[in-house]
Amino acid sequence: MRQRDRTRPEHTQSMNSWLPGLIVVLLGIFWMDSLRARETATRAARDACERMEVQFLDDTVALVKLRLRRDRRGRVRLERTYGFEFSIDGASRSRGHVLMLGRRVDTLHLERTEQWQGPVA
Repeated sequence: MRQRDRTRPEHTQSMNSWLPGLIVVLLGIFWMDSLRARETATRAARDACERMEVQFLDDTVALVKLRLRRDRRGRVRLERTYGFEFSIDGASRSRGHVLMLGRRVDTLHLERTEQWQGPVA
């Protein structure tokens, strides 16, 4: 018959057995949420470039910054800033960024250049 480890309470031993699984599940949820946020940011950047009649380069956005921030209701949300590049003439590159707060686009900005003085989206 197997003896119990009397130095630790039983609930601590059982917590140690499910804690790694919980961490894996939470990381999976974070990863899926990040993929959805990136897809939303890519779609927003692509749409803004179409409206401004500039070329959305590389057809992607890249995560630049990740932090916690409160929304207008005071709830803590993940703030993700994604960078992207666009071109007005097919040769030059300019930068833009999409700031996501939770699952929604909070701010989208296209950098103005000497060649292009289009409106800020």
